[in-house]
Amino acid sequence: MASMAVFLLVLLAALVSVDVAAAHSGGGFGFKATLTHVDANAGYTKAQLLSRAVARSRARVAALQSLATAADAITAARILLRFSEGEYLMDVGIGSPPRYFSAMIDTGSDLIWTQCAPCLLCVEQPTPYFEPAKSTSYASLPCSSAMCNALYSPLCFQNACVYQAFYGDSASSAGVLANETFTFGTNSTRVAVPRVSFGCGNMNAGTLFNGSGMVGFGRGALSLVSQLGSPRFSYCLTSFMSPATSRLYFGAYATLNSTNTSSSGPVQSTPFIVNPALPTMYFLNMTGISVAGDLLPIDPSVFAINETDGTGGVIIDSGTTVTFLAQPAYAMVQGAFVAWVGLPRANATPSDTFDTCFKWPPPPRRMVTLPEMVLHFDGADMELPLENYMVMDGGTGNLCLAMLPSDDGSIIGSFQHQNFHMLYDLENSLLSFVPAPCNLS
Repeated sequence: MASMAVFLLVLLAALVSVDVAAAHSGGGFGFKATLTHVDANAGYTKAQLLSRAVARSRARVAALQSLATAADAITAARILLRFSEGEYLMDVGIGSPPRYFSAMIDTGSDLIWTQCAPCLLCVEQPTPYFEPAKSTSYASLPCSSAMCNALYSPLCFQNACVYQAFYGDSASSAGVLANETFTFGTNSTRVAVPRVSFGCGNMNAGTLFNGSGMVGFGRGALSLVSQLGSPRFSYCLTSFMSPATSRLYFGAYATLNSTNTSSSGPVQSTPFIVNPALPTMYFLNMTGISVAGDLLPIDPSVFAINETDGTGGVIIDSGTTVTFLAQPAYAMVQGAFVAWVGLPRANATPSDTFDTCFKWPPPPRRMVTLPEMVLHFDGADMELPLENYMVMDGGTGNLCLAMLPSDDGSIIGSFQHQNFHMLYDLENSLLSFVPAPCNLS
């Protein structure tokens, strides 16, 4: 690792920067953006879409379970980048003049980064690498800058701030932390924002899943939400199997007032809670789960954050597809579904996408009624539509519960909040949501 860092510092000596002074927009700042799933238009079957998404989610959850107990900043940086494999892409313009890239959005991390030329080690991406030398607004950041100090493990070379982040024992992204003008939004909402801090990666490894970088939407200083100074964003994710794009709203456009909710219930809100061990993540106070109208007897401690080491708790996360429930809660949910559905269980194997599945179709003249499911939070109840928790496994033909067990905490994944308009209000520390036809938003 030390030799890699030395080599990187030598490489950075050749990079040129031009500083441009500018101020951020304020007041009614905001934009709208289109979100595209990372596997969209790739020709995958429905079964392949599910299995790929669940495989990414399993890796993400495994990384997260290691993060709270990371021994040092280097280890935390490695785990965070592994955790930062998102599910949705947004287009952003970088530089002056802007060059457009698709980047994964991630509510579970902070850093914004893309691959840059000259590129010593880069991975495949759908667009050319960003070239700082061709932008009039690019400026590397000094080591004394507040943004440099916000990194997990910054390096310093000739007063230029160098970031590094890792997958396991190999480099994933490393380069210069810099300021640049970013362009966001679509059509009439397009805005150019100067002096956004981002990682300009010259050494990268791993995969970007059809993207060209990352945009962190977490709660830390380096995230897009924090940097733009407009602490509100919302998204409305279309049905997972639908080819329709989803929507992201930022700042002044992030509101539920105009949501098409003619057939849905009222807006509900629940407070975010802070986990000091994982301050970037969006934790919620989950109070229970109901199946078929019955509140399951889950001990409240199952959803609580462990105050000793920061493990446990419940996170809402756009980058994990299906919901992972702490094992005791999952066992209760599984038992309730088995008792209610009354169909023969399909034998689960390690290669199966889900492990609570029922043989389908049912016997002739057998009527099957599936139970309703509600996730309870402090002050809010999320009544899930059937398509948000039951799915046909295209590989086996079985009917499956679209949730999985976790050895640690719980994560509410994007599959469960498809066709909900989700508003993250950091100023008031609230998550608000309402059912919505997201293909019409």
